[in-house]
Amino acid sequence: MKSKRMPIRIGTAPVSWGIMEIETTWGRTETFDSVLDEMVSAGYRGTELGPWSFFPTDPKRLMTELSRREMCLIGAFVPIQLADPERYSMGRESAIRTARLLAECGAPVLVLADAMYECRMTVAGRVVEQTVGLDDRTWTSATKLLETIAADVKALGLQTVFHHHAGTHVETPSEIEHLLSTTDPSLLGLCLDTGHYLYGGGDPVEAAKRHASRIWHLHLKDVRGGILDRVRKEQIGFLDAVSRGVFCPLGDGAVDIVGVVRALGERGYKGWAVFEQDVDPTKPGVLPKESAAASREYLRKVVAL
Repeated sequence: MKSKRMPIRIGTAPVSWGIMEIETTWGRTETFDSVLDEMVSAGYRGTELGPWSFFPTDPKRLMTELSRREMCLIGAFVPIQLADPERYSMGRESAIRTARLLAECGAPVLVLADAMYECRMTVAGRVVEQTVGLDDRTWTSATKLLETIAADVKALGLQTVFHHHAGTHVETPSEIEHLLSTTDPSLLGLCLDTGHYLYGGGDPVEAAKRHASRIWHLHLKDVRGGILDRVRKEQIGFLDAVSRGVFCPLGDGAVDIVGVVRALGERGYKGWAVFEQDVDPTKPGVLPKESAAASREYLRKVVAL
């Protein structure tokens, strides 16, 4: 890749420290201020919010904590239970509450996703959509909900993107294609996650080319191909795969990070690229700050970002 820098800004997220938006058996040992300090030490100046209440949710306090570290807030990941219409109202409230905080802190994007379900986490990476996918009626109600939220968020001055994710009902390339084809491209963009796209059976470079006009936000994640092969062969669930180290520092895995960045750069992408590495911080040898620093250095030296 040429050494010319592209107009892509690099950030990270608390998930790279094992701070996930779902409940896990490994819990949380880090404090928000220690995570922010390690982000800065690793070379990052932007972060996503992480799960609600991990970072301060008072906008003045949050901005004070970020500003004194010369950091900014990028966005927030908000899962909604798309398979359960009875929970749509709660999901919408959570999304708008988060979007209001983002708007007050000057963040540009809200990242929506389906919630993770046991029936999908069990088969993540080897999905047979006809047996575990959403039916047509639920698809219709889910896409309507997403567009409604996106319109509300747009009124607050933010963009809304949807994050496909292993262990959810929007994981495979065809599920992502269906979501994009049934939602308004002026309201809802795509957060391409390179690791989850590969995990779901797709080619992230091809996705970057095919969906460039809808990709408004980017998560850079790498996958250890050997572990993913074993996950599929041995039918290992998603969280167990995370604990086994299926995700790795950028450049150490099977994802063509250079190809993705090149494809988006050639098509005019100018948003954020957020390094993420889903990890179980209780496992021996898991060193979030060191992994984040190595990934940042990889982006500088190899990808020229």
